[in-house]
Formats: sequence, C-alpha cells, structure tokens
Amino acid sequence: MMVSGKYSVEELLSGYKLSVGSMHIAAVASHSALDVFDGAKDEGFRTIAVCQRGRETTYLRFRRIVDIPLILDRYADVAREDIVGRLRSLNTVFVPNRSFAVYVGYDTIEGRFPVPIFGNRYLLRYEERIGDKTYYKILDRAGIRRPRTYASPDDIDRPVMVKMPHAKKRVERGFFVAVDREDFWRKLRRLVSDGVINETDMSNASIEELVVGAHFNVNYFRSVARDEVEILSIDRRIQTNLDGLLRLTADIQLEIRDYFDVEMIEIGHEPATIRESELNKLFEVGDRFVKAAEEVEPPGVIGPFTLQLMVTPDLDIVVFDVAFRIGGGTNVYMGVGSQYSKLYFGRPISLGRRIAMEVRECIENDCLGKVVT
Repeated sequence: MMVSGKYSVEELLSGYKLSVGSMHIAAVASHSALDVFDGAKDEGFRTIAVCQRGRETTYLRFRRIVDIPLILDRYADVAREDIVGRLRSLNTVFVPNRSFAVYVGYDTIEGRFPVPIFGNRYLLRYEERIGDKTYYKILDRAGIRRPRTYASPDDIDRPVMVKMPHAKKRVERGFFVAVDREDFWRKLRRLVSDGVINETDMSNASIEELVVGAHFNVNYFRSVARDEVEILSIDRRIQTNLDGLLRLTADIQLEIRDYFDVEMIEIGHEPATIRESELNKLFEVGDRFVKAAEEVEPPGVIGPFTLQLMVTPDLDIVVFDVAFRIGGGTNVYMGVGSQYSKLYFGRPISLGRRIAMEVRECIENDCLGKVVT
C-alpha cells in the first residue's frame, strides 16, 4: 500500500463501496467527535465512534448520532490489524482530531493505519514546534507573520510565551509568560516544583515573543470539490484556570498570585466575529497558507484547518498556532451551524457537516481519492 513512503490512495480505497449509504465516517470519540458525527448523520452517513473504555458514556447517551460505538481498551488500539480490518470492511473514512494525533501517534498514523483518512495525514505532525516538520516552516514559506522564537532562554530580550508539554496532562501543553530571562528561570523552577511541567521537557519547549492583541481562532475549510478556501467560523478559547483568575478583581489577583500557577488549559470555546475589513486579510492569509502547505507537504491542506492568531493594535495579523484538522472550537456551532457558513450555502452549517458534505460531493463527482490520504 505504500508508495514513496506514503499510502497509495488507490490501494486505500480498494474494495470500498463508494456510496453514501454504504460508507461510514469514524473518529476517535474525543475532542470534536460529536461535531463530526452530527454532521455525518445530517448528510446521510453512518458513523463509528472509536471509544476508550471508561470514556464512552457520552457517545452511548447521544445515540442518535453514533451508529457503532467501538469500545477499545486504548484509543491506540484502533491501529490493531483486526480493528483496521473491521473499519475497512465497513467502508470507513476516518476524520482526524487532536486526540487521534496524540493518542495514536504520528508514526502509526503515517505508516501503520491503512484506513482512508479525510485530509492530509502527513500534515498532522506539523502541528508541533520542534524538529524539521513544524508549522513555523509553512508560515515562513507563506510569508505570514508569526511570533519571533528563541533558541535558548539566554536569548530572551523581551516578554515571552513559553510552550511545553504539561507534566501530568500530556495531551495538553504547559504555558507560562516570562517578562525576561530571570523571570523565565524563576517561573520554570516554580512550575517544576509544583508538578506542572518537567524540566526534562525543556528540549521540547518553544519560547516565543509575547504578542499582545485580540485573540481569534479562524476555522477555514480548503475544499477540493469546489476549489476554494472558505472561512466557516471564528471562536475564542475558554481556558482554566486563566478564565477563573481573570474574573477576579485586580486587587484579589495580586493577593493570591503566589498561591496559584496560571494554567491555560483549553476547556471550552465561545463564538466570535471580526470586523469585516479584516476578513480580506484573513482570506489572503488562508490562501497563502494553503499554497505553502502544498509546496511543503503535498497534497497540502485538505478540508478543515485553523489558524490561531492575534490582531495587533495596528490591525496586523500574527499567527501563533495552527491545526491541520477539525479544531475543538467548532463544537460551538454543532447543530446550529457556524456564523460565516450561511454566506456560502444559504443556511448555517457546522464544520462537521461541512466535512461530510465534501465527502458526499466527492463520492458523487468521483474525486474521493483527492480528499483522502
């Protein structure tokens, strides 16, 4: 099935019955899976929820949108030969989310999971900030502004945001802000002492210039069937315990600052819009990003991707994070549809439904091989 180190699309789809009534859409039952399943059902597909034992209740209770709950001991077991065989026998297209990438792992996804994946499986690795394959490479290729990065804490010459793995919640990242290099070492030692981060993870840390501005998650969709790059929705993160601390008055924040470490763990999202004059810039940035990704990792972006960005006081756009798959914030629009999608389709749709629409249109127009890898 492998061609030049990558799966052959022809082999991946070999033996598949390519019709909406015969095919299933699957996802790891976490992150944005409810959005995926709800959208798939709206477009007439059957669904498979790959659940980890002990975390399946949600997907059993919302039984309208889950046709087959596949309960495994570990999410990673989805790559077992027998499970892969079952998925293929059900003509399954797999939709990746963050949990799929984290729990199954890039190496397994790229080389040991012969199930058609909607999107470019080889771009998932580029969400990281270390190594040869990072989203920095694509942003730089596209000429899109991003925060300056520092190779060493000794190079810090301004306030920075430090991003590294969380010590206990490995699916999360441990973030902290340092105003200078002395503050960096002081906070690092404190967070290590409190068990929030491990000092051994410093080699996996990214130190970025702190950019202050208005924060937006812009959820794009690169459609192969329609040959366009769409902006479907915008959202903002709700983070714990940052959200709770910001709800306190400044005097209380100062009084308790030595008792709480600020953690920016994503726990929810809220809808947002942006002034219309900025949309032109967002389309330009999205188009340049798609072109650069195609040059760096062919066939490039397929389907959903998210650019997390700041808009500065000068109304410049600075991208500080990237997702090459459906993002957590899209759940805000599940069922009711996202705010910009109506401008394309005459009705609001969710990103989960947009994925299913693309799969359906490619089945009907014989282009499914161009949207799976």
